[in-house]
Amino acid sequence: MLRKAQHLWSRLFGRYLWITNTVTSGGMLAIGDAIQQQLEHARGVGTKHNYDVERTGRLFLVGVSQGPPHHVFYIWLDKVLPQKTGKVILKKIMADQFLAAPFFAVTFFLVAGLLEGHSFAESWKEFKKKFPAVYAFDWFLWPPSQAINFYLVPAPYRVLYINVVTVIWDVFLSYMKHKDQVGKIMKDEF
Repeated sequence: MLRKAQHLWSRLFGRYLWITNTVTSGGMLAIGDAIQQQLEHARGVGTKHNYDVERTGRLFLVGVSQGPPHHVFYIWLDKVLPQKTGKVILKKIMADQFLAAPFFAVTFFLVAGLLEGHSFAESWKEFKKKFPAVYAFDWFLWPPSQAINFYLVPAPYRVLYINVVTVIWDVFLSYMKHKDQVGKIMKDEF
């Protein structure tokens, strides 16, 4: 049994790393949304229904769409900046903050908005409205998380590590994405 588990693990984080990174990106965003929905329910906000499965499904698909770019970005980053010195790690963090963070924020809002049935223009407008708060929190969470990632985490596990930290991030993203909708539902119910 242990040998089979070790074999599966080595395949998931070796030969099938792209698939592993893609599926875990979707899964962690779905978990983040599930947590956020539970927080909304506990605070008495949101829909009268206990759980919006379609909303979580949409965010799972958004996460799946972001898995391949995350995979490629970290491989590229390790090729361009292979060392683990303080200076190189700082460069990786800055690349993450100035290249990856804006890209993933815009794709999050655009893909999620389109999956909700909004137009590209509506999704872009939402992104522009919410990006300053998202980017500010990004600077709070990700530089220390990435310092750990780039210094301590072996390359094949970087996206998995990021996906685990991402649960916190994804709860926040789900909140930011749906806070207007939750507020509108609350007004409509009263």
